[in-house]
Amino acid sequence: MSPRKSVAETRLTRRRIVDRGLAIASMEGLEGLTIGRLATDLGMSKAGVLGHFGTKETLQLAVVDEAAQVFTREVPERVPGGPTGLARLRAMCEAWVAYLERHVLPGGCFFTAAATEFDDRGGPVRDAIAGMSAVWQRDLRIQARLAVHNGELPADTDVGQLVYDLVGVMLALNHFLQLQCDPAAPERARRSLSRLIG
Repeated sequence: MSPRKSVAETRLTRRRIVDRGLAIASMEGLEGLTIGRLATDLGMSKAGVLGHFGTKETLQLAVVDEAAQVFTREVPERVPGGPTGLARLRAMCEAWVAYLERHVLPGGCFFTAAATEFDDRGGPVRDAIAGMSAVWQRDLRIQARLAVHNGELPADTDVGQLVYDLVGVMLALNHFLQLQCDPAAPERARRSLSRLIG
């Protein structure tokens, strides 16, 4: 076997492990993600799975990173270029609703579930989850501030409160889709967003 083929096979195997790990973690949480479960699901040995990551925490971090890439591809990268400010903020929120509406991950919003699971812990996994959330909220804040600066939102808009409210709508959407199986939830979320940002 050539070294190049071996490297490609190693990457492919790692990709399979992370993809399956994300599917499991989406439904059962990051703590439900075990080396044994992955080995069984993928027809591998535990040593074979562990050899790619070394520790469960490293595996969890790889899954968080993959979830971030999925979110980035499915939400920010779907927002068309063009004017910044209110139009961009609306497009970002619509992409966020559509992401949950399309059930991209079987367990809904990975970061909502992971934040609940890790919010009272310390460590690198919690930091990675919190970091992703902070980056997205920063991006929302930037567009909200630009909307205020452009005169598209009132000058006295409390941008921190607005972002808080936008995130609250999305948390509610995830709850009503996942726990209540409410097909009307996306349209309810859109109406709530319309009240907030027109």
